[in-house]
Amino acid sequence: MNHLSQFVIALIASVSILTIILATDLGRRRVTNMRMLRSVLAVAVIIAIFVHSFPTSGNAPSFQLIGVGVGVICGLVAGALLPAHRGADGQIYTIGGFGYALVWIVLSSARVLFAYGAEHWFAEGLIRFSIENELSGPDVYSNAFVFMSLAMVLTRTAVLVAKRRRIRLSPAEPAGKDGQPAAV
Repeated sequence: MNHLSQFVIALIASVSILTIILATDLGRRRVTNMRMLRSVLAVAVIIAIFVHSFPTSGNAPSFQLIGVGVGVICGLVAGALLPAHRGADGQIYTIGGFGYALVWIVLSSARVLFAYGAEHWFAEGLIRFSIENELSGPDVYSNAFVFMSLAMVLTRTAVLVAKRRRIRLSPAEPAGKDGQPAAV
């Protein structure tokens, strides 16, 4: 895969993750172990395919950790936009709506746009930034974005697990006016 540009790598990775997340989370969906595992496995496959090295010189580890931190924050935001409730059948469901989809679409698009810009619009500035901040090559940026995606998916999954656990441990709530229990 070394012959692919950073833009193509970002495009493939972002579209793959976005497709799986939206396919499994949009609308009313039952919270299952397989649903949560599917997205985590997708990111693991993306990492196996596209992360070729782990730069450790200079500020590279810190920069990659920033990607993880941003991913955790974005995962918390996405998880907050995915309300969960117990259905009439006793199963736990989430409802992924426009706001949830928008978070994932905007972040995926931003990753792809950055990769495109790094090759076509601001390559010289990015090289200068990398030298000034002791960042060693394009792998630092691609890894930061892949780790950001992983952290976002893992955090969203942790939020789902916490919501499911909280709902399971709470007594069954009477249905509200619309027939649905209050969302968590």
